[in-house]
Amino acid sequence: MASIPEPTVPTRKRFDSELHDLKVKIRAMAAAAQSMFEMSVDGIMDNNPELLQEIIGLDDRVDEYYLELEQRVHDVLVRQTPVASDLRFLTSLLHITLHLERIADIAVNIAKLGLTVARLPRSENVVTTLGEMGGIALRMIEASMDAFARRDLHLCLQLPTMDDPVDRLNRGILEEILPISDDRRMLEWGMQMHVVSRQIERVADHCVDIAEQSAYMITGEFREFTDASHPV
Repeated sequence: MASIPEPTVPTRKRFDSELHDLKVKIRAMAAAAQSMFEMSVDGIMDNNPELLQEIIGLDDRVDEYYLELEQRVHDVLVRQTPVASDLRFLTSLLHITLHLERIADIAVNIAKLGLTVARLPRSENVVTTLGEMGGIALRMIEASMDAFARRDLHLCLQLPTMDDPVDRLNRGILEEILPISDDRRMLEWGMQMHVVSRQIERVADHCVDIAEQSAYMITGEFREFTDASHPV
């Protein structure tokens, strides 16, 4: 079987330039998705309908990043003959863009949930828990993208541990809602915040998935960072 010829120096330089542009673009997409999620958490914490409404209009930009990156990766695959490490980078990038797009969607979901209950009474204990969860999830977005950018396997492997407190806080949120169940309007707010808690937990899960893809890119071996592989 004939081997694939090595790319010429000018071709390789053009290819490296394209890969660099993709890295810059996905970092911009990640920053946009992270900003939307941070705004959604702040909007819930501050009960700020104007901020929550603003988030909904930002989703189109993240969708544009997603479609552009997908098309550019496909174009590169058609025009170039990537070596194994480059191919892993490109396929991982495609998966990661999907997770970032989902994080932006979650920010919109949280914003919509916050808008529906903006006039209802609130529990500060629940708000504080959601803020703690959101802060951890924000750090996880940053860490997962840093692991991808730096090809840092050690950092990839830390993401499941970072996710543990988010899971724990999410499991305990109902215990904080039960004491307010006598007030029907506050209970309605609390149940919506339970959904918000689940949404924040999903953001953390997406970050773990990004770490999985980054670890695959680095090592060439796919490993699921699931609850089955570490204590709940």
